[in-house]
Amino acid sequence: MSASCHGGEGGTTLTGTRRFALVGSPNSGKTTLFNALTGLRAKTGNYPGVTVARYEGPATVAGQQVVIEDLPGTYSLAAISPDEAIVATVLDRADDSVATPDALLVVLDVTTLRRSLRLLAQVLHRDLPVCVVLTFGDEMSQRHGAIDLEAVRRALGVPVIGVVGGRRSDVDALRDLLSDPASWTQPAVLPPLDPAEQSGWVESVLASAGYRVPEVDRRTRRIDAVLLHPVWGTLTFFAVMFGFFQVIFTVAAPMQAAIESVFAWLAALVAEHVTIGWLASFLGQGLIGGVGAVLVFLPQILLLFLLIAVLEGVGYLSRAALLMDRVMARAGLEGRAFVALLSSLACAIPGIMATRTLPSARDRIATMMGAPLMTCSARLPVFVLLIGLLVPGDSRVGPFGLQGVAMFGLYLLGAFSAMTSAWITSRFVGRSIRGLPFYMELPPYRVPRLRSVVVQMWDSAMAFVRKVTTIILATTIIMWALLNLPVQSPDALARAGVDAGDDVAVSQYVIDHSYAADLGKAVQPVFEPLGFDWRINIGILASLSAREVFVATIGQVAAAENPEEPATALAAMTVSEGPRAGEPLFTPPTIAALLMFFVYALQCMSTIAVMRRETGTWQWPAIAFVSLFAVAWVMAFLAHTVVAALM
Repeated sequence: MSASCHGGEGGTTLTGTRRFALVGSPNSGKTTLFNALTGLRAKTGNYPGVTVARYEGPATVAGQQVVIEDLPGTYSLAAISPDEAIVATVLDRADDSVATPDALLVVLDVTTLRRSLRLLAQVLHRDLPVCVVLTFGDEMSQRHGAIDLEAVRRALGVPVIGVVGGRRSDVDALRDLLSDPASWTQPAVLPPLDPAEQSGWVESVLASAGYRVPEVDRRTRRIDAVLLHPVWGTLTFFAVMFGFFQVIFTVAAPMQAAIESVFAWLAALVAEHVTIGWLASFLGQGLIGGVGAVLVFLPQILLLFLLIAVLEGVGYLSRAALLMDRVMARAGLEGRAFVALLSSLACAIPGIMATRTLPSARDRIATMMGAPLMTCSARLPVFVLLIGLLVPGDSRVGPFGLQGVAMFGLYLLGAFSAMTSAWITSRFVGRSIRGLPFYMELPPYRVPRLRSVVVQMWDSAMAFVRKVTTIILATTIIMWALLNLPVQSPDALARAGVDAGDDVAVSQYVIDHSYAADLGKAVQPVFEPLGFDWRINIGILASLSAREVFVATIGQVAAAENPEEPATALAAMTVSEGPRAGEPLFTPPTIAALLMFFVYALQCMSTIAVMRRETGTWQWPAIAFVSLFAVAWVMAFLAHTVVAALM
């Protein structure tokens, strides 16, 4: 069973079936309930005509199929952001631009019920059948809170059910309710919408239900006293991030070596058993040397997403967002912008999409311009490769590995650059909306559920693998063709003095006289001041499709020189022509320039496409691409010049 994906055009939907929508604030447990009801992890598409994501999937109730939709999280139907606006639109029976659900499941966190009831009051005025689902009842009990569910039903006049996580018995009871929404009771008198009167209504409901506010978790309070402190909290944040990258290098290194040995074994098999020249070249250099060069970094990718999932599950990332609200203010933004930028550590695309939660158009554009500078997972293989060439694996600064220190510095530079970009952009875009509330849930610290962590890590890693087997594979095949065409005849090899029986010499000659070489040499005047030769140039040009393709392209070139040990060949590469002919290709100044170039350059067509979709114009993607390329070139030139002067 798979969820339906929707788009503004050509989307399909499950018609003729009853529709239920989940409504609630962020972090209220909506998506957990969605997954429990549908047996799915949320699948995403877009509402017609807008870029706001929708999550929808089928579920079986009383032997019949229904549609469950997880609406974006909102604190109010008085919308101040695109996400909140779509919720108000979906619940408006008079608006036929989107399908109106047949009934609503209003998901409320029982531990914050006083605030959550205000949203319920607004929803009840939408003239739709409503069932209230109270979540986090287990935490309510642990923190010595109390509530009488039957009394809540009487006070609200609608069905009320408690559901803890994805507990099967609770979900089954909810399924029974979904079988007949026409029988759901409705309040005899609707709650008031006037804020002053509404406060009285909320208090009367809580009093009728015997609601006892759960105690503030003492452990959480003690930890927050440190983690939310302006000084100690900031120091802790940087310490966590520093340790984060130490783990990525030290733990992943043995796994990466094992994967490299597997691909070396595969390359040897190809060389031994495939006798057709072009096929051996395609398999050995194109697939194993190209795609394999990217897949060897899968351990680092897995660890990256594992650590992010653990930090989120523990409850730390929400604290980091609140802490960074002060930093965001320096850039003229707010804490919600940090959430979007933090999402960009995995990929700039979800980070750009997360700007929908920002109420100000100025803040959305400014954050979008900064998101591509956050060091995403696509840069990780490039950084690991280049840092490995620059810094010996056993180099240390005190107890810390120097490679991890270098990686932390690059991530820090990316974050600082993203903030700077957002600050500059915000000065040239329209005014921001001031005085709007910034809400951020601070859940109690808890041990993350193993299944949730594994699923999140696995989904993210599989997204990386799918990218490798689609975009990167396609680009790698194109690059293999460019690196191996035109076909060199035996006579041409003989005239060049190349032994036709020496496969490595033939491969090297073919690459040096390929269409790719011509292309790389054509742009040489642009990149020569940075210390790049044509092989690096074609890697950079190919990486416009996806940054990881740089690793794949360089991997193909290295595999041509030494199929069994491409890593050794990479380190031993020399400049093939020009005044530096014979000198090492990857010198410290050149590697430093490459690192700076990849920190700043916008080399991801998917990111550009999403930015175009979110802004509704090509203006901002064009500005981002051109300006970041210029900054990347300047920073790479400065890095090359400074490092060369220090040597």
